[in-house]
Amino acid sequence: MNPVQYLTGRTIEALKALYNTDVPAETLQFQATRKEFEGDVTLVVFPLLRISRQAPEATAETIGRWLVENSGEVAGYNVVKGFLNIKLSAAFWSDVLAKIAADKSFGQLPSTGKTVMVEFSSPNTNKPLHLGHVRNNLLGSSVASLLSAYGHKVIKVNLVNDRGIHICKSMLAWLKCGNGITPREAGKKGDHLIGDYYVKFNDLLKAEVAELVAGGMSEEEAEKNAPILKEAQAMLVKWEQGDEAVVSLWKKMNGWVYEGFDETYRSLGISFDRTYYESQTYKGGKELVSDGLARGIFYQKEDGSVWCDLTGDGLDQKLLLRGDGTSVYMTQDLGTARQRFEEYNLDEHIYVVGNEQNYHFQVLKLILKKLGFKWADAIYHLSYGMVELPEGKMKSREGTVVDADDLIEKMYNTARETSLELGKLEGMSEAEQDELFHTLGLGALKYFIIKVDPKKTMLFDPKESIDFNGNTGPFIQYTHARIKSILRKVEEQGCRIEACHAPLIAKEENIIQLLALYPDKIREAGNAFSPAVIANYAYDLAKEFNQYYHDTQILRESDEAVRSQRLELIRLIAEVLVKAMGILGIRLPERM
Repeated sequence: MNPVQYLTGRTIEALKALYNTDVPAETLQFQATRKEFEGDVTLVVFPLLRISRQAPEATAETIGRWLVENSGEVAGYNVVKGFLNIKLSAAFWSDVLAKIAADKSFGQLPSTGKTVMVEFSSPNTNKPLHLGHVRNNLLGSSVASLLSAYGHKVIKVNLVNDRGIHICKSMLAWLKCGNGITPREAGKKGDHLIGDYYVKFNDLLKAEVAELVAGGMSEEEAEKNAPILKEAQAMLVKWEQGDEAVVSLWKKMNGWVYEGFDETYRSLGISFDRTYYESQTYKGGKELVSDGLARGIFYQKEDGSVWCDLTGDGLDQKLLLRGDGTSVYMTQDLGTARQRFEEYNLDEHIYVVGNEQNYHFQVLKLILKKLGFKWADAIYHLSYGMVELPEGKMKSREGTVVDADDLIEKMYNTARETSLELGKLEGMSEAEQDELFHTLGLGALKYFIIKVDPKKTMLFDPKESIDFNGNTGPFIQYTHARIKSILRKVEEQGCRIEACHAPLIAKEENIIQLLALYPDKIREAGNAFSPAVIANYAYDLAKEFNQYYHDTQILRESDEAVRSQRLELIRLIAEVLVKAMGILGIRLPERM
């Protein structure tokens, strides 16, 4: 029984009885009672003054008195100005506990009938995944799980940017400096090897630019006319023309990268329902550009390049095709969007992409609207803040990034060191310890990143994330393991576990109220596309349990009914923690 739903119904009855007025449910405003006041749920009475024609305090007093006199589940109330703080009975909360225990799908909202696609990851095949990709993947995957719990049918997709000038840069540097080396010969993952040559290209480019500048050319001219950049541009043209040698090299090097990506995805627990490749979608975008050009939506410059004039929309002119006929990111995004909506008849398409691309998605929606696609309004850019390090932003071309694989290994080692220091590994085999270190390390990484609101830029600190105290993944994981340890002891003793309407203490009522909020938190988080809401809810629940466990007898409770109900309460806490953290992609260990 949801307390707000219950009180909504009873308050509507009260207003009818007191003022002979039918009030729609959406008129009523409820909120959690502030901690400094007694009560469970607070009714904001200001919107009701036009009905009562009384002062705020008098209105609240009148409604509160009616609820106590006519609702057996309302135990009391108090009035603070225009706020009616309502205290629900212990019997009400016992009934809520029993209903949560009986609902095996608790927290899973009913089907909305909507199909939602979530695109995330979207790596380039010229470098390995880094910390920025980690936030993208963890956020995208958890948003997909969250929307599934919300009741949507969710399709998780990845768009691999496997073509373009940046890919040609790595290919060209490998040709010039690689001497045919393979990942196996180098002793490296394929994505790491190719990333090295992306950095190498930048080094070669800088050297050529410096030489041209020394010869009297301006830096801007030198950057445009450097021979190695011209070679990369020529290679891209050859690729789009299907040059056999270029395409063969492209397939070989991309194959190395995909093997490396897959390994990283497995380590992070990331999966996709479908993977798209830009090399397979950009032609559809070029068809749309040609169509828009023929219809006068776009225009062509003397050099052959095709543009869309968005100045009338408060933006600028957007390049869609270069003068040499090669496409840009926008081109393939146009084609990919059309393909996806046609294939899946989507109700919504969410792009999980950093806030540096805000302009890109603003333009994408606008151009699709100009092309006449009504579903353009169903596109949503989940814009998130960058991940920064204490020393500042990361730059791939300069090699100043935190590599995802290195980070995963560092989190494992940090979890290992911390666990050994705390001495929490008694009785565990080496294999069990190894699995625990992976679980804790990834849990710490995922939680630390996801608990931050997506819109905010975040500073990542591996050591802080692994702390077993405070708002961290390991704290919640340890809480779950502690509950499971208690329940194992109970099983050995043959104790009963059930909600049996035994007397409740205030702390238990508070915890039941927090448990009952879980479906509302799914709704709140889903509406905001913010898994951070679920992360912080899980922390609040874990924190409440630890305080309760510290203050309350559970296993030593002499009253069998009370003990049984308390065991049921903590069992449900563990169950909800598993569901909430599961949305974040975090495993909770049975023992630590």
